[in-house]
Amino acid sequence: MPKILLTTLNAKYIHLNLAIRILYDLNREKGDLDFCEFTIKNDPLDVAKACIAYDVVCFSCYIWNITQTLAVAKAIKSLNPATKVLLGGPEVSYEWEPVIANDHVDYLIIGEGEIPFEQFISNYPDVSHVANLVSKSEGQIHYNKQQVQFDVALLADRNPYQYDPVEELHNKVCYIETSRGCPYKCEFCLASLDNKVRYLPMDTIKTNLHYLMQHGRTIKFLDRTFNIKKDFTIDLFGFILEHYRKENVFQFEITADIVHPDIIKFVNEKVPKNLFRFEIGIQTVNKESNLAVSRKQNFDKTASVIKQLDDKIEMHLDLIVGLPLEYLEDLKYSFEQTFKLHPPELQLGFLKFLKGTPVREKYEQYDYVFDPEPPYQIIRSKFLSEEDLYHITLAEHALEIYWNKKRAFHALKYLSENYSIFDALMGLGKSFGALYPFHKYTLKQVYEVAFAYFKDHFDDPVLLELLALDYYTFYKVKPQDLFLLEIDKVARFEKIEQLGLNHHKYRYAIYPVHFNVIQYLDLGIITPEEDLMIVQFDGVHAGRVLQEYEALL
Repeated sequence: MPKILLTTLNAKYIHLNLAIRILYDLNREKGDLDFCEFTIKNDPLDVAKACIAYDVVCFSCYIWNITQTLAVAKAIKSLNPATKVLLGGPEVSYEWEPVIANDHVDYLIIGEGEIPFEQFISNYPDVSHVANLVSKSEGQIHYNKQQVQFDVALLADRNPYQYDPVEELHNKVCYIETSRGCPYKCEFCLASLDNKVRYLPMDTIKTNLHYLMQHGRTIKFLDRTFNIKKDFTIDLFGFILEHYRKENVFQFEITADIVHPDIIKFVNEKVPKNLFRFEIGIQTVNKESNLAVSRKQNFDKTASVIKQLDDKIEMHLDLIVGLPLEYLEDLKYSFEQTFKLHPPELQLGFLKFLKGTPVREKYEQYDYVFDPEPPYQIIRSKFLSEEDLYHITLAEHALEIYWNKKRAFHALKYLSENYSIFDALMGLGKSFGALYPFHKYTLKQVYEVAFAYFKDHFDDPVLLELLALDYYTFYKVKPQDLFLLEIDKVARFEKIEQLGLNHHKYRYAIYPVHFNVIQYLDLGIITPEEDLMIVQFDGVHAGRVLQEYEALL
């Protein structure tokens, strides 16, 4: 009986691969089968050494790991030419000819893997009749193309995580699927190629979900549009509320403009704040761009749903740079309209020409040029030049450093309401990149760059004062007066004495501002007025703003 290994190279150590666990669970009694995982940061030779004792090593391949996977396959063959290498997954299911041409790749499984892999492991080494298997024989390539689709009802009463040590699930991202397929046809997405949505048995979904809630912490649903069915969504939300533990976090991909009012009502009335995280792909506000990639979206409805839920749900919004018919000014408009929703996280991603997607097949239509190597990212198009894309990457870096890492919430929110936030982030990113690498910097440098840029480009003391608020409330211990805004020591001590503040237990940063602090903290409104900002530090929690009436209580 051949020894077969199911494995993959995850993007990060905290990730778990659901596909290899499902295949292992379905086939572990049919052969001498193992599974394990590595990461893309592991040395290929070290990974290969762990694999060469097997007759066949099967890799789950994606856009983020295909380059490293092929390096491991080459290393395996150099150490033990007798070990066979099988690749499966979305990255080898389309335009697969160059992959199988590699001397260190023996087999490919094209498309959904459950049926072909069961046939492969049951019949190996006679694989001539395995559905959708690409193989080599006497210098010839053979593809046994068949129309097969796995019945997800066969996953009933199966828990793919039962083989993991339960203590390890807590610190990992645990993935769960309740359905396969997507009803939409967005031409940049592989999910659009399978428009038939197939649901797993509800009892099994709940059993497995309960298991992950008990032993895991972060649970991410793989469904491309979790909220297609209102009753299904509310049923699972209700199940989660009955069984979740306080430390659990649940992440869903949501299509916002079709969220049913009953779901909104359920969330606002019953779901604890920040228990759920919604990923919402806005991609663009441009209607023509959406139509060009067969995508439908009502941004007004999307924005309305986000606003109705943002007190309860942590939002992650996505935009795509480089869609057809979207020039720089159009992208700027999309970005600024989306940023005004002030999501906790906003991803500015760049169009990728994934194998198998219509946008890749039609790339010449819009003069697209993209990187031929993973992740196949846009280089230029009829609508955006290379220079445009470079400047947008600067904005993306600034967005990540200042907004997504929550280092300049007050300042950037104010900017978005009074200026062009897109232009500001591009300028801020340019200034930052001129001084420091985007992957290596100190927290002090983050604020020094922003202060210098805002001071030079905006004649607005309120902006600097709000950046100082971001600076002080990011630290647990009082930092230095980086912006030289604080009142002097004598005035600070007098104010502390006047307000009866405990200067033995706490430290304080006090600086004058040009707006009413109470109104800003309570209502988010900037009302012109001379006032004082008082931030208290206890060394344990992030700096906390005190209102004068609160300090006198």
